Amino acid sequence: MIYVCPLSKVGETVAATGAARLISLLAAGTEMMRPETISQQDHLLLSMHDIIEAQEGMTPPGEVHVRDILDFAGNWDRSRPLVINCYAGISRSTASAYIIAAALSPKRDEAELANTLRAVSPSATPNPRLIALADQVLGRDGRMVEAIKAIGRGADAFEGTPFALRIDG
Repeated sequence: MIYVCPLSKVGETVAATGAARLISLLAAGTEMMRPETISQQDHLLLSMHDIIEAQEGMTPPGEVHVRDILDFAGNWDRSRPLVINCYAGISRSTASAYIIAAALSPKRDEAELANTLRAVSPSATPNPRLIALADQVLGRDGRMVEAIKAIGRGADAFEGTPFALRIDG
């Protein structure tokens, strides 16, 4: 099971779920306190901004980030949950959860997965750049991009409510 939450809820989400692994997608300089129950090797901390187009002084999501996410998830034994967070728990983290679920369930329909994401997280607005890069890396021929575009922007929220996303539907 994958759990997604904002930075402000990482500690309580890890504790409540018994998660063994954590992915954090934050802008450089954002303070991140790794929960004591997560070892350093079980925490992937990626530095990027939640942007779609390159902007001066900001780090856009890149293919290397997508590959790091996929490698980290590929080494997850799935015996205990994985928690993913970004600052608000709305864009980078929801994109990453979608990407991981698609990669670990390669036969799962991209649109069904996107609709499931929307159902479990009304505020989810997956970062389109991360989705497009993952679509290319995973060879999904635009289906991931179209599925996320079809669910549209999520409900306005300051931060997302923690939620769970099943990997295998």
